[in-house]
Amino acid sequence: MPDVRVRPLTVEALVEELASHMLSREAGSFLRVAIDGPAAGDPGGLADALVAPLRLGGRPAVRIDTADFLRPASLRLERGRTNPDSFYAGWFDESALIREVLGPAGPGGTGKILTRFWNAEIDRAAREPYHQLPPGAVVLVSGPLLLGSGLDFDLAVHLELSRAALRRRTPPDQAWTLPALDRYAEEVNPALFADVVVRLDDPKRPALVVSRE
Repeated sequence: MPDVRVRPLTVEALVEELASHMLSREAGSFLRVAIDGPAAGDPGGLADALVAPLRLGGRPAVRIDTADFLRPASLRLERGRTNPDSFYAGWFDESALIREVLGPAGPGGTGKILTRFWNAEIDRAAREPYHQLPPGAVVLVSGPLLLGSGLDFDLAVHLELSRAALRRRTPPDQAWTLPALDRYAEEVNPALFADVVVRLDDPKRPALVVSRE
């Protein structure tokens, strides 16, 4: 049986510990970080909160949100606007994320990335210019369903919510995504792919998994 222990801490302490963990990594290369979690866990909010402490620690941070890397509506919505199977396997353009972000920010990459690929409001390419990553940049990629599909990250943080908490905190207009998130938890078990797991049933009282031997 694995020895699983969790350590409760404040949101501020969580941000500080995660930033310190990232700052301890090799500073001479880019660092690709996944902040994986459902919308109910607000992975984007956590990623945003990490930007300032990383910069204060001497590592520039660049934010990427998978909401800006969607597939065209003709593909996403082919089976309807609220199809959980489409959300699970056809919503996000992983190929574009690899080509425009993870590859260039990886070993031997050019460092030239796109921070936005698709504008879902007008259903067209975002037409953003390429950005040259500064030396030692940390690329923070936030969104759901990031782990276990072959996306190449140097560090992965998974925000874990119980089934009850996920249902309690998911807005009604997003409830249709719940079967996809359940499937992700059951089939992928993203905690196994994460370097850091944060239990987030109470958003004001996160708990850090500190041992999974």
